Amino acid sequence: MPRVLDATHLRQLLVPFGLEPTATQADRILAYLGLLLRWNQKINLTAIRDPEESVTRHFGESLFIARHLELRGRLLDIGSGAGFPGLALKIVFPELAVTLLEPVAKKRAFLKEAARVCGFSGVEVRGERLEHLEREGAAHLDFATMRAVGNLDALVPLAAQILKPGGSVLLWLTRDQGAGLAQIKSGLAWNEPLPIPLTRAGEIWRGIKPA
Repeated sequence: MPRVLDATHLRQLLVPFGLEPTATQADRILAYLGLLLRWNQKINLTAIRDPEESVTRHFGESLFIARHLELRGRLLDIGSGAGFPGLALKIVFPELAVTLLEPVAKKRAFLKEAARVCGFSGVEVRGERLEHLEREGAAHLDFATMRAVGNLDALVPLAAQILKPGGSVLLWLTRDQGAGLAQIKSGLAWNEPLPIPLTRAGEIWRGIKPA
């Protein structure tokens, strides 16, 4: 069985990201982490198996955006996988209404169980493709997030279509991926990227839909 971290060790691992979780937040991270490690022994949720690396690579990188931006309203996480960043962001923004878009049924089962174990409300897990949501008119989102997904040329314009005016697309990318965003016709205005701590070339990009 994977070893379990305690709250003190967890907080130490998150220091480089400028994160200081409350007791409730730390409990939820540890509950989420324990579930992730257990399920990862049976289904391939993530290639990362080490608890400490899971904290820094998954939770630290996902929650780092909270140091720079307050998330409110409705968020769509595209290609959620094991729930990063979308479900993890509920830990620091509990009032955020989160929809997790994940095509793989086993991963959707994990996401539902993680939301239950963490005591989250306002979480919806869906299996449709983004194109389907865009066609059915599921617009008026405040945020759309993507991490470790491909096909940005198609996904970024679709995500932009279902944002409110003033809404944001948030992308967790490598520096090389970010360099290609200017070539994607999405109508979004891109901010300077945020370098992610403890990575060589990880960045968070924010594209804002004009009001």
